Order: sequence, then structure tokens, then C-alpha cells
Amino acid sequence: MSDRTPHGLVIGKFYPPHEGHHLLVRTAAAASDRVTVLVLAHAVESIPLADRVAWMREVHAGDAHVTVHGVVDDHPVDFEDPTMWDLHLQEFTRGVAEVTDEPVTAVFTSEPYGAELARRLGAIDVPVDPGRGLAPISGTAVRADPVTSWERLAEPARAWFARRVVVLGAESTGTTTLSLALRDALRARGGSHGLTRWVPEHGRDFSIEKLAVDRARAIVAGEPPPAMDELVWRTDEFELIGRRQNALEDDAARLGGPVLVCDTDTFATGIWHERYLGEASPAVDALARRHPLYLLTHHDGVSFEQDGIRDGEGIRAWMTGRFEEALAVTGRRHVVLRGPHEARLEAALDAVDELLTEGWQLADPVTPANASPSL
Repeated sequence: MSDRTPHGLVIGKFYPPHEGHHLLVRTAAAASDRVTVLVLAHAVESIPLADRVAWMREVHAGDAHVTVHGVVDDHPVDFEDPTMWDLHLQEFTRGVAEVTDEPVTAVFTSEPYGAELARRLGAIDVPVDPGRGLAPISGTAVRADPVTSWERLAEPARAWFARRVVVLGAESTGTTTLSLALRDALRARGGSHGLTRWVPEHGRDFSIEKLAVDRARAIVAGEPPPAMDELVWRTDEFELIGRRQNALEDDAARLGGPVLVCDTDTFATGIWHERYLGEASPAVDALARRHPLYLLTHHDGVSFEQDGIRDGEGIRAWMTGRFEEALAVTGRRHVVLRGPHEARLEAALDAVDELLTEGWQLADPVTPANASPSL
């Protein structure tokens, strides 16, 4: 007798996906010739269905014969009502049919409804971890406190949950110093915060390379090499800076902790475009994201230090004012940091802690009152 089944089915909200879900899918993959994973979503839920499907596909891309498919199931949940069962089963069978015409031969779950679902499909019931002994986690626990469940989330889910905190400001106002200190202070807390990462300002690296290239070209052409304030900037260069800044953020968010410290972002890139080209760029602004917290380093009390690529000493006050104006007009949550470094760092940590205390405020899924915690 074979120890493999032709077609295994895994269903769940995966709201969000966690190690218990991944255990289900990998168990089904090891015991089935093919596996269909149905990601079920209801209109009230906060994490988009497309995101959950994409995360599951990414995590299980290496599992042979696994197909992940999204299904909208807005019916009420009542495991005691045969009519509700019929409605849900219609959605399940429709979802499977959109993947394959092969009948389901085994249902892999860790939920009490698994036996009834298997019976209705004429399939084998395979309870994988009903007692949560192998993967002691639930979707309910993750939604309540992602920070304490961080190690049980895969990289794409971590990237979605990471609270991206942006430090921005005019030249030589201590943005890099403050953002690095904030990262170090969070890391010192240990636990999942020990993974806190820092995203550097790509525009600075781009400026250094641009200055070096333009100087080299000038020398080759027999012309005097330009100074920093003589460089000619183009909108497409700011677009490239913005795209790369976003990519750096996304890469770091996958690998870091619940807070990602960003030394500027694409919203700030749009302001720098205004500073150098004299007007806003719709193309650059379209790359901007809305992060949950911005920390603006004020220029007062911070001496200007020339590092070889700065040229804005005379307009620091204007830049500070422009950042503050843009943050307010666009409704971005922000805190203006003033005073000595220690006071700024303390204010930054207080703002981050307030953000974390508020939580992620995810909507509860639709479940019956007597249901077990959602996988």
C-alpha cells in the first residue's frame, strides 16, 4: 500500500502565514503527489488576499507539486449548520477546480473541521498538529502580538509587518547619526528587536559616484573637474535613486526585526528633487511610500560639517521647513527632533514605543464563537 496520496488539500486563511501553516503544506507535499493550497479571504480582513497568496507561493516555491490559489469566501462561519457547510464547500470545490480537475483524496489540517471536510469530499482526514505541539503558534497569537511571534514568521510576512521608521532632515542635521543610534538602542533590547536593521541613504552613495564620474569625464575632456554644487541633476536620476531606496528597504525588512530604521526614504527623495531642480516631479513622487512614522532632525543646534559632498549649508533652514510642511500637508505622522543628541534619541525611542504599543490593529477574522484559535 502506497504511503502517498494522489491529491492533498490544505485550506486556511493564512492570516498571516506562520510556521504552523508551512508545516501543514510541507507535510502534505511529502505525503502527496500534488497539493492544492487554498488561501481563503473575507472582506473584513486587513491583509490583502493577493499578499497572502504571494507569500505562500514564495515560501513553498521549492516544494514539489504545490499550487497556491486564492479564494474569496465571504460566507458566515458555522460548523454546526449544514447549509453553511454547503456554501463553503461550493467555494472550496470551485477553488480546487480552478487549479485542477483531479479529485481531492486527502485533507491536511490541524483544525476540528478537518474530519467533516474530508468526509464531504470523500477524502482521507490527515490531522497534522491538532494539539499545536509541533508548531505552538496560531494566527490569533500573531495578530495579537507580531513582536513576540516574530521568529515564527517567514521573510515575506516579516517584511509586511516591519514598522518602517524614517529619519529625514536637511544636510548635516544628524540624520545618519540618529538613525544608527536608534538602531543600536533597539538592538540592545534583545529578542526580535535584536534583529533591527538600518537602511542607508542611497542618494548619498549615488551622489559620490556621480561626482567621481563627472570629474573623471571632465579631466578626460580637458576641462576643470566640477565641484559638488556644479553638478547637473536630471529627474531620471532621482527616479533611479527612489527605486533603489525602495529596494533596499524591502530587502532589509525581510531580514530584520519588527522595526526597520530608514535613513531617508522616497518621500524625502521627492523633496530633494525640488531642492535641486526647483520643482516637484510626479514620477519621483509616485515612488513615495507612506510609512507609519517620520523623525525629522531639526537644524537648530547642529553645526554644519562639510564632508566633501555637501553643498546646502545656506538652505538648511529652508529644507527643514519644507520637510515639515510636506509631512504635515500629506498627513504623515511625524515628530520633530530638537536639542542635543541624547534628547533626540530619547524622543525618537518614545515615538517608536508609542507606535509599537498601538499594535497593528488587524481586523479579526470571521469565526464562530466556539472555534479554536485560527491556524
